[in-house]
Amino acid sequence: MKIRIKGNSVRLRLSRPEIELFGKEGYLEEKTEFGKSAFVYAIQKLFDGKSLDASFTDKKLTLFVPQKIVQEWISTEVVGFSHELPIGENKTLFLLIEKDFKCVDGEETEDQSDYFDNPVKTC
Repeated sequence: MKIRIKGNSVRLRLSRPEIELFGKEGYLEEKTEFGKSAFVYAIQKLFDGKSLDASFTDKKLTLFVPQKIVQEWISTEVVGFSHELPIGENKTLFLLIEKDFKCVDGEETEDQSDYFDNPVKTC
């Protein structure tokens, strides 16, 4: 699972096996260690709810995904889901979960065999 954070936006990209595991277990977590401290990010299935949600507690960022969205995401060709989460003072946090595609150009610096085939063959 990869995370991209820029300003008030958070994007999680999952490979095919990660999406399958998430569909079965309802939870997936990654950790980036900084010496004695760590930043943890996770995706967790919600059984209720209509849209993505998020929390940041004890150095852990969790994106919550409603059951209905999980089922559609793992069983169809839908690439991802997004939501503008109100966070107060006329501000929002943009949340996006998506399937991770193979790169179509540039050097491959990581094993991409478990990624989804990219529908775009050239840039």
